Amino acid sequence: MKILIISVLLFFFSFFAKAQQAVISGKVLDNSTKQVLPYVTISIHDKSSKTIAVGVTNDEGLFRLEGIQMGRMTVLFNYVGYQNYSTTIEITHKDQKAELGTINLQLDAVELNAVEISGQKSNVSLKLDKKVFEVGKDVLSQNGSAHDVLNGVPSVSVSPTGGISLRGNSSVLVLINGRQSGLTQSNALDQIAADQIERIEVITNPSSRYDASGSAGIINIILKKNKKSGFSGQVRLVAGSPNDSRLNPSINFKSDKINIFSNFSIRSSDYVGLYTTNQTTTDNGTPYYLDRVQNEDRHDDGKLMYLGADYYIDEHRTVTAAFLKNATTDDDKTRLFYNYAKDNAMQDSTVTREGKSLEKRDYNQLEFNYTQTFKRPSKKWTINLQYDWWNSDKNWNLSTQRLYPETINYPGIRTNSVGNSKDLLLQSDFIQPVDSVSVFEIGVKTEIRKVSSQFLAQQQQEENWNVYQGIDNDMDYSETITGAYAQYSNKAGRFNYMLGVRTEFTKISISDVKNTYSDDKKYNRLFPTVNLSYKFNDAALQLNYSKRINRPPLYALYPFNELTDLNAQYIGNPNLNPSYSNVYELAFLKSWKKFTLNPSVYYQWESGYIQDYTYRENEIFFTTPINIQHEIRTGIELSTLYSPLKWVQLNLEMNFYHFTQKGSYQEENLDYEGKTFTGRLSTQIKLPSKFSFQGRYNFRGAQQNAQTKSDVLQSLDFGLSKMLLKDKATIVFDVSNAFDLRQNKSTTIGTNYYFTQNSMPNAARYRLSFVYRFNLTDPKGIRQANNANRN
Repeated sequence: MKILIISVLLFFFSFFAKAQQAVISGKVLDNSTKQVLPYVTISIHDKSSKTIAVGVTNDEGLFRLEGIQMGRMTVLFNYVGYQNYSTTIEITHKDQKAELGTINLQLDAVELNAVEISGQKSNVSLKLDKKVFEVGKDVLSQNGSAHDVLNGVPSVSVSPTGGISLRGNSSVLVLINGRQSGLTQSNALDQIAADQIERIEVITNPSSRYDASGSAGIINIILKKNKKSGFSGQVRLVAGSPNDSRLNPSINFKSDKINIFSNFSIRSSDYVGLYTTNQTTTDNGTPYYLDRVQNEDRHDDGKLMYLGADYYIDEHRTVTAAFLKNATTDDDKTRLFYNYAKDNAMQDSTVTREGKSLEKRDYNQLEFNYTQTFKRPSKKWTINLQYDWWNSDKNWNLSTQRLYPETINYPGIRTNSVGNSKDLLLQSDFIQPVDSVSVFEIGVKTEIRKVSSQFLAQQQQEENWNVYQGIDNDMDYSETITGAYAQYSNKAGRFNYMLGVRTEFTKISISDVKNTYSDDKKYNRLFPTVNLSYKFNDAALQLNYSKRINRPPLYALYPFNELTDLNAQYIGNPNLNPSYSNVYELAFLKSWKKFTLNPSVYYQWESGYIQDYTYRENEIFFTTPINIQHEIRTGIELSTLYSPLKWVQLNLEMNFYHFTQKGSYQEENLDYEGKTFTGRLSTQIKLPSKFSFQGRYNFRGAQQNAQTKSDVLQSLDFGLSKMLLKDKATIVFDVSNAFDLRQNKSTTIGTNYYFTQNSMPNAARYRLSFVYRFNLTDPKGIRQANNANRN
């Protein structure tokens, strides 16, 4: 009987206790832009200031905290870059649900002041492990692609051929929404419309949650999401001279249970390139001279389709699936003219070569993501699976003719390069909040990649084609990278810190049919990270450290050489090893009413540094990547933003670094010490009648290593835009590389040779674009699923 009574009492007690619990819910927005704020921390404190519950907002800015006891309590909202907000509520027995409605958070004083450029802000902020640049209605970006946006981000530059570098270092990992993606493959970034990008995150010292790849750091491109219910999207048309024709529609649909996102791109582009070389060589004491002129006409056609959907199983579980296809065809024509002379500077002979190239590439990617949140929203578990595959087929046909002293037609040469790759990736991450301000994270990742490449060169002999110079080989490359990480972050007043460690085990195998390059490599490393931040009333100070790895890209490993140029060739180095960097950085950010100052100093020691080495053999110059002992780089960077008037914005960026290189190759001493300065000046002006103007000047000072000196490189871009049709449409005219200023001049000196080169891969380009948006308050664009792929 006592047991029965106790059981009944316990039942009623548990039922009554459950009835005493309540639910607190609401939504958090940015006070100025009214955009939703995901991952805002919400903590509940009782009368004694003890934390009784904690959670975060979801991707829609919504929060719901369950199991809250009755009584009077304080609700605190905390989000990096925003002022803390608190409100006091009291929950009684009569009302067991507290709906707080919309909470509007104010930007913190350390953020840049909103600058009204065509009605949209542009700002920069320091996070615990990154620097964030909001992409406003940048005139020069609207007309272009992701490459144009990156060219306007401090510390980042994009070469005319699409190569991306950070602080002058090309060893940079590019991510889409925090994940590696096929959208960064095969120059696909050039097909992402610039106005579909929300912000760029520059992570010079990434935390351990990121891959350790990229000694310079990480550039994370965040794409806009379709947040409005129903159908929405935009259509973008571009026309340019030289030809740059693009059609880029984006259509999205969202309901309570599903979110469909899509992006399509059709591109037809022409590029005009000019390259010249003046060369002096000495053989047996006799000087020889060569003047070479190369003209390029390149034509690219591209078709990109990205289609996917989020399915909301319930309020805590979401499944995302997507498919990407990027198909390109390159049809290039090259004309080379060689003028040879001897020691008396009298013309010895002239030779011409014409090349025609056709390359087809097809890149495919399947993505799957599962995300689960919990009643404690800051607790999160994700699973990512990705499979991608690509194929390429490139054919070169070369015809060579001597014009002087007498006409001779040389046998034709043709090359064929066929490649394919398969890549499987599995990844899982788990976030566990410890209390209202501290978080513990763990994750694992495995990627298996297999690549094969066949290269054949043939020379015509009457009616037959025979193997040329023994160039006929097939190579297989396999790579497995397994990684795991753990990190802990906490906050004590104004001080924030995040400590982490990542381990990555890499296994690489290289083999070829002729067994010339057979090699197996295994290496395992620990990559610790430290991120410290201290926040003042109107400023922030940040100190970071990370250890990074720079794995050689595939093109740097493959020894197959293109034969286009009679005089020079690039060949890969299968014996190339990865380099390792220790990077330290101290950054400061302070904002006044009209002026923002963001200086930083950095130090980087990179062992096994990878650089190009040029040597001469059989009267041909070969360039190949090599490892040297190390490079030490010390620099100071300054970024400023000044808005003297509401309609004017000026941005000045400068980067100065000193470097010391030490090493040797083939008994040649490559020790060198030098310095480089880069700068960028940009201005935006808001004009009457919804016109906006922007101009940008880029400058890179002379730079040098033990072999090559590059002259000053500069470029000028400008654009003009106008809003139309009640701000639903925008028309933009822009000019890139105005006056053909962007020319890369260099001088290379070696034993018994000396040559200067001038390269201009792209001539000045003029573009006109029109964008129309429907059912969008602001331009929204494509969404990228939370998945991964390594380049």
